[in-house]
Amino acid sequence: MALRDSFTVGWICALQEEYEAACIMVDEELAGPEYAEPNDSNTYFFGRIGGHRVVIGCLPAGRYGLTPATRVAQDMMRSFPQIRFGLMVGIGGGAPTPAQDIRLGDVVVSVPNGKLGGVVQFDLGKQVGGRLERTGHLDAPPTELLGVLPEMRLRHGNPDQYGGVDEHLRRFDDDSRFHRPELDRLFRTDSAHRGAKRDCSECDPDGLVERKPRTSTRAIDVFYGTIASSNTVMKNPQIRDSYANDPELNVLCFEMEAAGLMDNFQYLAIRGICDYCDVHKNDDWHFYAAATAAAYARELLYVVKPTVVAQMQSWEN
Repeated sequence: MALRDSFTVGWICALQEEYEAACIMVDEELAGPEYAEPNDSNTYFFGRIGGHRVVIGCLPAGRYGLTPATRVAQDMMRSFPQIRFGLMVGIGGGAPTPAQDIRLGDVVVSVPNGKLGGVVQFDLGKQVGGRLERTGHLDAPPTELLGVLPEMRLRHGNPDQYGGVDEHLRRFDDDSRFHRPELDRLFRTDSAHRGAKRDCSECDPDGLVERKPRTSTRAIDVFYGTIASSNTVMKNPQIRDSYANDPELNVLCFEMEAAGLMDNFQYLAIRGICDYCDVHKNDDWHFYAAATAAAYARELLYVVKPTVVAQMQSWEN
């Protein structure tokens, strides 16, 4: 049974598919502490990834948004006081632009951009002249994680030398739920959803945005920048584009939990893109996007060096 103080990485998910993807990423499942800490209602999965001992927590079923995420993070930190940093890993809606060719299955990672720390709560502020004027500030991810991102970029840009995310995705080969869907369709902002089917099979094909096929041999691309977070699901492409093209914000992705953690939990947000934040969104890409985000997180933990204390505790237990 692993000691409570031997766990140094906290991994938080919001949805069941994200939680399952995270658990598949561990090299070894561990037996965690026998007893729960007082007032901690979280259920955890324990594992080892490389030299790190990881505790994985998920939001309660049916609970979404900033407040439940805050509670899970606070309870996790209290129960596992040696956690060095956290990872918020899951799915989000992409905000593609001509400059940022984001596609379904790609991964967006929160990093500081100008005055922003990597995550902006877009329902915290006021609209001035059609732009968001922020009234709050969210902390940047911990320096030790930002410090390894240049190496992550290097590894992802050299697929012949580093398997990376593509290699980790093979862990899902035997689970068809996590396989990559065939259709990735981006509709123009003025294209309405038609018919009762959510798969857009009845939508006007003339409303599709023409995009060139990718030439990269990588399964996905990874983008680094601002993630917008709120308690509201983003399903408006006009608002999506206004944030994506805002010269200060340059939002790449929208989601519903990260802003609940940033000031309470030193962590990095990692999001697999499952839709384009419009009326055409559906759940077809949820599992695959959860898989790509989890695969990136696994690669990150192989690049981040474990602490000496964590290594010693691993050898002793």
